[in-house]
Amino acid sequence: MLPPTKRREPKTRIAAYFLWRLVWFCGCWRLALASFSCKYINTITWPPTRGQVLDRQGRELARSLDTESFYSDPGEVKNVDETARKIASLTGVDRAELVRRFNDAKDANKKFIWIVRRLEMERAHKLDALELDGVYSRKEPKRYYPNDTLAAHVLGFVDTDEIGLAGVEQSYNEKIRGAGGKVYLEVDRDRRAFESYEVQPQPGQTVVLTIDQVIQYRTEQALSAAVERTHAKSGTAIVMDPRTGEILALANAPTFDPNQPAANSAEARANGALQNIYEPGSTFKIVAYSAAIEKGLVKPDDKIDCQMGQITVAGRLIHDGHPYGVLTVADALAKSSNVGAIKLGLLVGNESMYEYMKRLGFGSRTGIDLAGESPGILRALSRWQPSSIGSLAIGQEVGVTPLQMATAYSVLANGGTLVKPHLLRELRAPDGTVLFQAKPETRPALKAETTEALRSMFEGVTLHGTAKKAQLDGYTAAGKTGTAQKVDPRTHAYSATKFIGSFVGFAPVKNPAVVIIVVIDEPLGSYHGGDVAAPVFREIAEQILPELGVAPDVEFKSGPTMVAQTSKASPAQIKVDFLQTEQREASLPKIAARNFNGQASEIVLAVASNRAALMPDMHGQSVRDVARTCAQLGLRLEARGDGHAVRQIPEPGAEVDAGQIVRVDFGRGN
Repeated sequence: MLPPTKRREPKTRIAAYFLWRLVWFCGCWRLALASFSCKYINTITWPPTRGQVLDRQGRELARSLDTESFYSDPGEVKNVDETARKIASLTGVDRAELVRRFNDAKDANKKFIWIVRRLEMERAHKLDALELDGVYSRKEPKRYYPNDTLAAHVLGFVDTDEIGLAGVEQSYNEKIRGAGGKVYLEVDRDRRAFESYEVQPQPGQTVVLTIDQVIQYRTEQALSAAVERTHAKSGTAIVMDPRTGEILALANAPTFDPNQPAANSAEARANGALQNIYEPGSTFKIVAYSAAIEKGLVKPDDKIDCQMGQITVAGRLIHDGHPYGVLTVADALAKSSNVGAIKLGLLVGNESMYEYMKRLGFGSRTGIDLAGESPGILRALSRWQPSSIGSLAIGQEVGVTPLQMATAYSVLANGGTLVKPHLLRELRAPDGTVLFQAKPETRPALKAETTEALRSMFEGVTLHGTAKKAQLDGYTAAGKTGTAQKVDPRTHAYSATKFIGSFVGFAPVKNPAVVIIVVIDEPLGSYHGGDVAAPVFREIAEQILPELGVAPDVEFKSGPTMVAQTSKASPAQIKVDFLQTEQREASLPKIAARNFNGQASEIVLAVASNRAALMPDMHGQSVRDVARTCAQLGLRLEARGDGHAVRQIPEPGAEVDAGQIVRVDFGRGN
């Protein structure tokens, strides 16, 4: 006898079969009825509103504006020519092209075509008011960068569908973008819409960056002026907190406007700070000196014979810029002796040199939260030539990025820790709830006593070495210049006319608050790092250290350039304060910015100073020039209008006090 389960199995199968047939039968009838009654047309997807991007102080760097997008059911358009004419007159869409699209859609029995996407509200309201048959609208967000080019390479940009294509917009696209909405339309058998329902989009998260808008602006201005002054091909500057890895500013020149990315070349949009690979030259001497000091092979005051500027390594003769005899190890660094660095490299040996290059982060990506970072070029030890140690010790046969070099010098500045650079500070939900806070990611690289000795040695570079132009007023500073010949791609030999001048340093020396690197590519005329890059370091550092609340550690030569705005503030509280309009669209970094409709935004700048002055004549000056003058004098500017200054209060020659409000009207009529 079979088990009971086996006896019941045939009945179970039969029941299952009839149940399946019943489901199939009902489904067929459902489909048949649907074909006679209604069906879904293609789903219309609406992008969500992207989250804001803020700087570390909560200032707005990117947001989404409400716009209207217009679409049509061509079958409902009664007069194609007239409808196209009216739309074209308000939107700028080509009338003939629109007529063709309407007719093609009618012929294909299409129920949906786009007419124009993301039209600003002023024109959208006018088009809505026409109430054209078959024309419908829907609110759709458009990404807007209120400060124009400010921090463009950090922020990146989005495409037509609001998807991030570069920068933070790309790296955190999934967080910023949110969830899209959908509209479903039901039509009857005559393809007439009779019902619809909608799934609302969910806004994206707010991204708070480590960038400081003020420091970013100062950095961009100093870099741009240097590139223009030296007629250079390009330039890069980075400001980094060596203790946390937070990037306070990252600038490239030339730059681009993320509001109109297509109007700029791909080269201008490339982020040179983490993509451009260059031979660093003498700034790479940090490796040989770090390894020799840490391994106890030399001390800063030991003597080293620089052989009057010549040394031969594996048959290759290498020269110094100037002939030096016997120097201390510290002086060999200060004077940037190639012979001194090569001798230390030979003393350290190939294996240890390679180890310390890796310890300081060379040959690997830093891991910054931006796409496209290059790892640089560092050949494996097995691929070194006999003369490679001589080249590598002075920054040849190796390729680095500016970000890698800034990260390496952060090891000296923070006491021996390699810290991962990053741009994200917080992620916030649409209601403001903090969802994530970044924490420093670190690993040990050098001993604390090694970095203490090296900081003193690198300070000597600014005091009596090649970087005297990097000396700061009110602060100690340390760093290293670099001057490297570029390789000519045609001859594959070093060019006699193309150079890269750089400087990387930190301040104050005993407790560094910032690491700053400046790289100037192909300057004309003077090209040494001490001449073209070190002054930019000084300009940036002297402006931003007070804004960061860093107390001076040496006496000012000419008095401090800024003091706190209130009598209760200490030197450590020195800062620049930005007053904002109701629309939060006014701040120094967007002096030349435009609002969404192309009109100049009102600017209110507050900078405090202890210097009294006579009011200069601002008539005829641009908004940017007036703002710069007021910043230098410690005045608070209220600028209205666009163009050039036509009226000012106080009048020229009047005595003005620190912190006083200056009102300037601008216009294009004079």
